[in-house]
Amino acid sequence: MEYICPHCDKPIYDDEALLCLYCGENLERGVGTLGKMRYSTHWTVVAVVVAIVIGIFVFFVLGCAPAGAKQADLAGKWYSDSGEELAQELNGYLKDAEGDQVEGDLIGVVAPHAAFRFSGPIAAYAYKAIKQKAPDTIVIVGFTHRRYFPNRIAVFTDEAFYTPLGKARIDLDITKRLLAYDVNIRDIPEAFDAENSVEMQVPFAQIAAKDARLVLIALCDQRSDNQKLLAEALYSVLGVEKNLVVVASTDMSHYLAYDEANKKDEGTIDEIKKFNARALYRESLENKHELMCGYGAVCAVMAVSKALGADDVEILKCANSGDTFGDKKKVVGYLSAAFVKKEGDMLTDKQRQELLTIARDTIKHYLKTGETLEVETSDEVLKRDMGAFVTLHKQGRLRGCIGNMVARGPLYLAVRDMAIAAAVEDPRFPEVTAEELDDIDIEISALSPMEKIDDHNLIEVGKHGVMVQMGFRSGVYLPQVAEETGWTKDEFMNSLCGQKAGIREDAWKTGECEIFIFTAEVFGEKERNE
Repeated sequence: MEYICPHCDKPIYDDEALLCLYCGENLERGVGTLGKMRYSTHWTVVAVVVAIVIGIFVFFVLGCAPAGAKQADLAGKWYSDSGEELAQELNGYLKDAEGDQVEGDLIGVVAPHAAFRFSGPIAAYAYKAIKQKAPDTIVIVGFTHRRYFPNRIAVFTDEAFYTPLGKARIDLDITKRLLAYDVNIRDIPEAFDAENSVEMQVPFAQIAAKDARLVLIALCDQRSDNQKLLAEALYSVLGVEKNLVVVASTDMSHYLAYDEANKKDEGTIDEIKKFNARALYRESLENKHELMCGYGAVCAVMAVSKALGADDVEILKCANSGDTFGDKKKVVGYLSAAFVKKEGDMLTDKQRQELLTIARDTIKHYLKTGETLEVETSDEVLKRDMGAFVTLHKQGRLRGCIGNMVARGPLYLAVRDMAIAAAVEDPRFPEVTAEELDDIDIEISALSPMEKIDDHNLIEVGKHGVMVQMGFRSGVYLPQVAEETGWTKDEFMNSLCGQKAGIREDAWKTGECEIFIFTAEVFGEKERNE
């Protein structure tokens, strides 16, 4: 029985896995396939006999995965079941992946997940970057094509995942911490059965970083709240890890004609370049989630990469199955991209912790005595003149935020003074009380010097904080405002001018106001305590 995929009309539909090897579309058995099958009793019998022989061979010669481990489901279908042939194929793709080395610290990547003969040449660009970094841990974030568990995130809990390349070890420590983070993060073995969004990343990871341990995740529900939960969980768990890469598994547009697919994928790439997970999800939703199949995985990985310090997006390679397979009537798009940390941190973890301690001790002392705490530091970096904001949150809600845009003294003293101001001088809120202090978490934004610009196109939303000034009126937004609101650049700047500064919304476009940009290094107690 030979199946013809009703979506792409290719004779390579895998009945057992219920997936098309070409386009990745899933179908329930027998639904929509009648009239698309070519049937022969003779060849059915032959196929059954061959399947039995192969099964016996695999069982006795190749062996099964041991208890506590999973055997790959797609080997021999989506990719070669010969370890030697598979290694040769993937190494060949890596060798052919052209381009310069990714600059900066690689935090996350986007990689496709179709059968290797279609998407392998494109995925190789992402894994070439991973190979250059040589991470200790690779976190693979896929999704479930065929199964749906509302509000659930599945984490693979076996000790190993066996492919024809051998044993891929699982990082059980990170896995356990993810499971403990939230009740909706579960051990759901069925989520990984013949799931190409996850499995197709594993052999490439084995080739690119053979000593790395893997964490395998499948979003069983890609809706906004679920991918946000995953991003928060990953940030909480991975924040202490030093050498890792997070992989978002997705293909791009599906079943479009070649030129139409290229145009649509170019638009999606433009959205990805903006490096704003909320805005990307909103754009995907407006397009009925037809921009890419793994929209939730990409948004989650984008968000956690940014939280872990990535500040730039590099598009490594984009093509489609018309380029790699030759048929351009109905194609599937493929993308490799990198989320990279290019700018170095202003502060070390030790310096951040010292500033957070100063802020909390200062507020506690002031609420008890009404006096400013005398503090000292031996750290020369913290003695540098620098602007700073201190933000207070209570149960996830803003409780106070005040800062100095322009440096007026040493950073450590700025943090001390702004901590008091945020607690008792923010006119939007009543003064913080000693009784509620334990329920409040502190966030600090250390600011770079402001730079006046004449061209508003230089503003990078999510990276730059912005201050506008017109006469005696001014307003400022920190960089994280865009990420928290999901605003576009126009929304961000219109609000800054119209609501914060009280001037015309479009003053930033017309040249009526002065514009200053800055960057901020943002860190807080919440990320350390989770």
